[in-house]
Amino acid sequence: MIAKGARARRGPGALGAHEPAQVVEPVDAAETAAALAAAAAAGAAVVVHGGGTLQAAANLPARYDVALLTRRLDAVHAYDPRDLTIGVGAGTTLEVLARRLAEHRQFVPFDAPLAARATLGGTLAAGWAGPRRARYGRPRDLVIGTTVALADGTCASSGGMVVKNVTGYDLGKLYVGSHGTLGALVRVNLKLLPAPAARRLALAPFEPETRERVVAHAREREIEPAALLVLDGGFVPRHLADRDGRPLVVALFEGSEVLVDRALREYRSALGAAGVAETRILDDRVAGDAFQTILDGYVGARERSATFLARGLPSEASARAERARGVVPDGYALETIADLATGDVVVRLSWRAAAEAAFPAAVGGLRAALGRAHRIAGDPRAWELVDAWGETPSALATMRGIKQRFDPAGTLAPGRFLSGL
Repeated sequence: MIAKGARARRGPGALGAHEPAQVVEPVDAAETAAALAAAAAAGAAVVVHGGGTLQAAANLPARYDVALLTRRLDAVHAYDPRDLTIGVGAGTTLEVLARRLAEHRQFVPFDAPLAARATLGGTLAAGWAGPRRARYGRPRDLVIGTTVALADGTCASSGGMVVKNVTGYDLGKLYVGSHGTLGALVRVNLKLLPAPAARRLALAPFEPETRERVVAHAREREIEPAALLVLDGGFVPRHLADRDGRPLVVALFEGSEVLVDRALREYRSALGAAGVAETRILDDRVAGDAFQTILDGYVGARERSATFLARGLPSEASARAERARGVVPDGYALETIADLATGDVVVRLSWRAAAEAAFPAAVGGLRAALGRAHRIAGDPRAWELVDAWGETPSALATMRGIKQRFDPAGTLAPGRFLSGL
């Protein structure tokens, strides 16, 4: 029995100052559905938790009674390396999944921060799409089937275990990016990719005044990298940075040994022509570990800070990051990532205690400079001070209709999605 509004000591599932009255940890689809049915019967509100790595990417719930933890939903239900497909529990961490697939030289390029904690279901529910999506596609493009526990206590499945299996609406995609407001992902079927034979990560610090030239030379290559980022400030990992604290251009190359070697020669030559004195090269596993460290920085926790991600054109990413730095008021500091392959700009805004009252205005200025900017991480203070999305979408009426159809009682994460859905 779930007691609506009951008090509990602080523990798993806390969101800022918001704490659930009860924590449930189902082990399969049936238990997940039963927990949602009990919550609906009690009029209780449920927030689904994976690894908690992207919880700041949604608003605080309007009501919160039950935390549903998915970490025990970690079974491998089906895996056929020959068909390049796998079906796994939504609570499986991305690191565990990667290790299992590596045994057969296969992978899924989720590029999510904190892969040791991030779960498959949570990453999809948050709508994460990382730097390599220009090469391999978005995580949602790899989903070929789902099993979801719905708010009324039933389970729904879509797709299957073959790549081309949808003749009607692909409803499994509906839950990707819904932040747990339409259902709780229980199982996900994925199509897999062969792992690249070679991986190299090129790291090159440069002088700030040469930024425009370095960016131009890095982008105009015959063989494009799998990821191409310009990091500034605290986004540059300390063990990869030079002592001068200069910005860093990072390129990840993946493919055959011959292709990667050729791409690296051309890339180093281009950066040299732009005035970059040295390009450091990391190989294979070391390269993968360093790239994951960079990804972890996207949601790096820091007191009195909030991190936002804004989509845009690749050709404008560096200029948009510069524009964002130009609108930061006194009392604030800004660090940036410009993704030259996807067009993403990530900004981390930090403030001094005396400037906290002006934080909403500072975020408004950033959003005006960047376009729509979605909060992906931050100090719990930031959750209370600004909306995670900021802008009301034109499709709001349609979204309200979908929420009403899937969750008419508002059981699932009420208020966490866009415009309080």
